[in-house]
Amino acid sequence: MPTLSPCNKTCIIDPKRGICIGCGRTGEEIAGWLGYSDAERRALMDLLPGRLAASPMAGA
Repeated sequence: MPTLSPCNKTCIIDPKRGICIGCGRTGEEIAGWLGYSDAERRALMDLLPGRLAASPMAGA
């Protein structure tokens, strides 16, 4: 089974918000992703759409 990931290969960290404009994760979350349990990954993935929607770059 592949590792669950929100990565869409658009890896650019917004310096003002500190999140990736592609997936919504912080650099710390990206770095720690493989160490997270499936439950931790799913919980974080539930937060990401809201982070991205709140981004000033949303829809850009």
